[in-house]
Amino acid sequence: MLEALKKQVEKEIAGQPFGTQPKSLYEPIRYLMKLGGKRMRPLLVLMAYSLYKKDAEKIISYATAVEAFHNFTLMHDDIMDKAPLRRGKPTVHEKWNVNTAILSGDVMLVRVYDMFLSLPDHQLKKVLHAFNQCAAEVCEGQQWDMEFETKAKVTEAQYIEMIRLKTAVLLGFSLELGAILADAPEADQIALREFGVQIGIGFQLKDDLLDVYADQKKFGKQVGGDIIANKKTFLLIKALEKVRGKQKLELNQWLSAKKFNAAKKVKAVTQIYDALNIPAITEKKIEEYFQQGFTSLSKVSGDTQWLEAFTKDLIARQA
Repeated sequence: MLEALKKQVEKEIAGQPFGTQPKSLYEPIRYLMKLGGKRMRPLLVLMAYSLYKKDAEKIISYATAVEAFHNFTLMHDDIMDKAPLRRGKPTVHEKWNVNTAILSGDVMLVRVYDMFLSLPDHQLKKVLHAFNQCAAEVCEGQQWDMEFETKAKVTEAQYIEMIRLKTAVLLGFSLELGAILADAPEADQIALREFGVQIGIGFQLKDDLLDVYADQKKFGKQVGGDIIANKKTFLLIKALEKVRGKQKLELNQWLSAKKFNAAKKVKAVTQIYDALNIPAITEKKIEEYFQQGFTSLSKVSGDTQWLEAFTKDLIARQA
């Protein structure tokens, strides 16, 4: 059933023109949307809805709106991060140019609102309120992420809050949206949102880990990109807390270097992470958030086994 839902999402994406002219404005949107991905967010919408109703195909367009918003954030994030690859393909600003990517992202967000406008009157205001809160928090998280690049010290708590905003709240909204559309009990809407936020933090921490330790062929992004960019990920924050002596000197030298061989930097910093046991520390923190998430899920009425199994499959991924 999950595969059938994903096919319906893909069909909806393929059939969504977003706009026609100028072609150079809308083609980047179609390009990015068709690059694939796990489609985790629309599937979470559909699975949350399916806890209460059996006609999930009726809300495919709204689930796809969430995927469009997610891809809008990726398009703009890639510009800010100067990322060369997205899902193994050139990013929009690399394939076209920065100005086109900015405008395409802008109109993409407008189209998301268009996709929500056909909601029933009794749901429209609540959905838009929840979506607007989520969208604003995503922007807040991205701003914190950029500010952390030049901040001398970032604490673990500050970092967790940043990824909660930038990444996790959208998973929470996806599940909440499915519950709202199914007219689920208010308590379930809240519990599902909390489940999404907590596993979202866990997923982002896992992405931090995979950015350093994944197989390049499977990962679809540049392995070691966070190290090259000095991004203050959970791994770097914990390393800076623990590092001492010669290793501290070496790590600080790499962090302050303006000119360097990227491959050598990735290798050297990774070796420091290994020596400090950073992968195991990160894995433990990831597990903490996933367990908190499943505790929230246990408060939801109905049979959540399907949703739990889907989440565990994602947790086990290595790319």
